[in-house]
Amino acid sequence: MRIVYFTHSLLSCWNHGNAHFLRGVLRELGALGHDVLALEPEGSNWSLANLMADHGEAGLAPFRHAYPDLHPRSYASDADVAELTDGADLVIVHEWNDPALVARIGRLRAEGARFTLFFHDTHHRAVSDPDAIRAFDLSGYDGVLAFGEALSDVYRRWGWGERVWTWHEAADIRHFRPPEEEEPRDGLIWIGNWGDGERTAELEEFLFRPAASAGLPLDIYGVRYPQEALAMLARHGVRYHGWAANAAAPSLFARHRATVHVPRRYYTQILPGIPTIRMFEALACGIPLVSAPWEDSEGLFRPGEDFLYARSGAEMTDHLRAIAADADLRASLARHGLETVRSRHSCAHRARELLAIVDSLAPIPQPQLAGSLA
Repeated sequence: MRIVYFTHSLLSCWNHGNAHFLRGVLRELGALGHDVLALEPEGSNWSLANLMADHGEAGLAPFRHAYPDLHPRSYASDADVAELTDGADLVIVHEWNDPALVARIGRLRAEGARFTLFFHDTHHRAVSDPDAIRAFDLSGYDGVLAFGEALSDVYRRWGWGERVWTWHEAADIRHFRPPEEEEPRDGLIWIGNWGDGERTAELEEFLFRPAASAGLPLDIYGVRYPQEALAMLARHGVRYHGWAANAAAPSLFARHRATVHVPRRYYTQILPGIPTIRMFEALACGIPLVSAPWEDSEGLFRPGEDFLYARSGAEMTDHLRAIAADADLRASLARHGLETVRSRHSCAHRARELLAIVDSLAPIPQPQLAGSLA
């Protein structure tokens, strides 16, 4: 099967957390023998432009080294979508694309293109900025892939019914895995972008203060930290390192004793049950994890076994102290978390889920040849 995926960027992970999952699942589809093409916009690629401005060509080296089998292609804004999708059996369009492009591909499908067409939503804008999602003309699409059941419910309320499927993110366990040889570990690590104030209070309550109270040094990697955020980190004695390539995350995790999951407010209050990609990454790498309040409403993990759950800042501090002091606890959390990811939440699992969704659909109607018998 020929699969074409329109992504905002596959090359860049700068403020683009979905890059991990997209890279992993496209690689798995290729490993299954499918012809996979990733397309990203030329000139309007916000993530790539920021990465290049900050780090130049060197910023692309980690991706190219970790994913030598992925070769995304860029296209101009006025490119012919019929040419871009020529020969495709399956086309998927990520929600972080230009609405005009989304509409053009939908019209092509509505006019008789023979591929299956999905819209892939991996963001909270359906609830935080619904007008932005409603601006997409999805009338020609065969269905929606949503990265959590709560988001799928939003699309069902919008009339998609059985044409929306929950397709969770997952870990690329070919790359995200425990180190082959253990090295000395110390302190905590948190990988995440500051964003737009969606979890500022939560970070202070469940990460900065508990780390300091537990006496554990804290290293943070991410982008879009304004001056007030940097000042807050300095007040708490946090070591801020700036951007780190997503492909470098396994080696960063391997140097630390634990990490913390702090979901954005939308995923705790309005779209419960959707974990950040960082949970999949951390558990796949065998690092103990403690989560701030988050409702695993879909039963993706085993709280208390795969990770520890903190209901307050004080409880987070207690958990961090316990992990720092108890090697058996660290080993148990790492073992159980890795077991759950490898048995249920790898990109290979998601690739097979996607193919099962496609197979479940009725065959795409074939155009009748002129003069053929009815």
